[in-house]
Formats: sequence, C-alpha cells, structure tokens
Amino acid sequence: MDMTLSSEHAAVRALAAEFVDREVMPRAAEWDRVESVDTGIVRKLGDLGFLGLTIDERYGGSGGDHLAYCLVLEELGRGDSSVRGIVSVSLGLVTKTIKTYGADEQRHEWLPRLCSGNSLGCFALTEPGTGSDAGSLITRAVRDGDDWVITGTKIFITNGTWADVALVFARTGANGRSASSRAEAEGHRGITAFLVPTDRPGLQRREIHGKLGLRGQATAELTFDGVRVPDAARLGAEGKGFSIAMAALAKGRMSVAAGCVGIAQGCLNAAVAHATVREQFGKVIAGHQLVQQLIANIAVDTAAARLLVWRVADLIDRDQPFATESSMAKLFASEASVRAANNALQVFGGYGYVDEYPVGKYLRDARVTTLYEGTSQIQQLVIGRALTGVNAFA
Repeated sequence: MDMTLSSEHAAVRALAAEFVDREVMPRAAEWDRVESVDTGIVRKLGDLGFLGLTIDERYGGSGGDHLAYCLVLEELGRGDSSVRGIVSVSLGLVTKTIKTYGADEQRHEWLPRLCSGNSLGCFALTEPGTGSDAGSLITRAVRDGDDWVITGTKIFITNGTWADVALVFARTGANGRSASSRAEAEGHRGITAFLVPTDRPGLQRREIHGKLGLRGQATAELTFDGVRVPDAARLGAEGKGFSIAMAALAKGRMSVAAGCVGIAQGCLNAAVAHATVREQFGKVIAGHQLVQQLIANIAVDTAAARLLVWRVADLIDRDQPFATESSMAKLFASEASVRAANNALQVFGGYGYVDEYPVGKYLRDARVTTLYEGTSQIQQLVIGRALTGVNAFA
C-alpha cells in the first residue's frame, strides 16, 4: 500500500493551501467577529474549481476524485470551517445529489451554476422538532395539479440566506390513501425531495446569529408558507427522499471529517509554533515534557483521523460500500478535532483564550462537528447496527 500522494493530488493540496493562506486565514478572525464571511469568497472558490470537484466537466465541473475533494476540504478546514462549510454543503450535499439523482434537465439547469459559484445550494432537512430523527419531519408537500405546495419550517440550514436553490425534504402526504399507505407515508418512506429556488413566493429566510462557532457561516431558518413548485422540481421518485438524504449524508460525513482533519492540523501547526518560541522557567515550553505530551496527542489524533478520511475517499472512488466507514471517520475526526483544539488551547495558556490567536476559534468551530450531519451518538448507533445487524434506533 502506497500512501504517497500522486503529483496531481499534491498539486491540488498545494493550490488549496496557498489559497487558504492568502485569502482565508488573514480574514478568518474578522469574519468570526462580524459573523459573516465575505461572500466574494464564493466566486473565488468557483474560479479555482473547488465547487466543482468530482463533477463531470460536461456539467461545468472540474472533475477529480474524492481524495482530491478531501484534500481541499482539509485545507479549508485549517483556514476557516465557515468557508469549508460553504463547499461541503453546496457541493457535497446539493451538487453531488443533483448529479446522482437529478433528471438531465435538472443537471443542466443547476450543475454549471453551482460548480462555477454563480449559485449556491443549501440542504434543507433539519426541522425545529426533528434533528437526529429526520424520518419524523413534518414539512409537507401537497400535490395540486401539476404543482406541489410546500408548507413547513427548516432550521440550522447552512448557506440558508445565501443559497439560490434549496434541496428540500418534505412529507408528500397520505390523503385519500388506505390505512396501510397512510402509515407508510407518515414514516421515512413518505418523504420526497424537491429543488426549490429560494426566490419563490412564500419562502422566507432568517439568519441565525449568536452561534458558539461557525460564526461567519450563513446559518438560517427557512419558512415555507405555501411555496409552489412544479413537479419538474421533484428530485428523484416520490417517497424516495429519505433514502436520497441518507445517501447524501453518508458522503457528507466524509466531508465534515475532512474539515475536522484540517482543524486538527491547524491546531498542531499553531501549538508547535507557539511552544517553540514561548519561554517559561528559563526555556521554551516545548522543552517541558507535559507540553510535548499535549502536542504528541494532537499529532496522533490528526494522523489517525486523516487516514480514516482517506479510506472513505478510496472506497467511494472504487465504487465500494462506504457508509459505515464514513460514520467511523466522522465520529473519530470530529471528536479528535475537539481534543486537538482543547490541547492546543492548553499549550497557549491564557493567550489561547483571546481571538488574537486561532486556537479558541478552532475549539468553537470543532464543537459543532460532533452534532451536525449525525451526532457522535448517532454515528455509534450506525456503526453498531452495521456490526451486529441489530437496530438500536427504535
């Protein structure tokens, strides 16, 4: 097994690293303070091809494989997880899902715009009353002639106020069906996916402020009050929305995990740099054994998380099953990034507690990765079910 990056992969990583060092890291603290990334970053991401990775060139994509995609997300995570989230949601959850499940007309309508950065997508699954239990969502889409009318509320939607299209998951109703059909429609089999342009009448968006981390990211509440879309906006077959969402999230967990590797690597870089110049007790603090222990723990967590992510990318690119491995990578990498940031803050001492230095932000950004796209506890249940064949969700 040769773990050396190819010249192509090394070039992609170098391009992403240079972009992050030039365009992201000098601005990340200010974006965090004002709670908004400069939206101009989106077109820059598109110009470099980062919003079209793994997408065929005939649809406006930049091609490449999932390892290249993970290398880019790692570097973006090192710079600012708010920027990483733009890519992992718009490309990872929306664009890739349209590529996989969309009709040819939908692909030609949306993929070139999303890959170029001219448009952004958001993934509207979570609701105020349904987080981990996504199969119990209550947003409804009712058929009215050739249209669907969507009513409901979505919460914590990344890119929500910036997006031009929302991938919305709604219950498509059970009116007029038999009792058995109604029961099925009320479960996960009764959910359908729709591509909803965000300028549709009846769709309101409210940005959520005051977050602990990812403060520069546009996180929003979306309210659908009789939003009408044609049947041509339906993505995939009626009633197959839940399986579409779960397939998207299986890849999405790899995206989050890759970003977490970036957080951990950023923590390692910062901790080493600080420990080799900061002096206490007559020598640099890197010369104290317990500080070296903190740094070593960060390094081990970073390396282990990276290998778990690369394994998922390899499985996807070889068209092998990957969902369990993706949950493993997401579980370990997210928790590892929290440990890495906490250890890095300990190395910095009091200086780590002010935003002049990056490690406090790393810690705040890392914490949410153990929650979204499946909490750590949900990942453990997914892994346990795969190993035992026993479903502990219900």
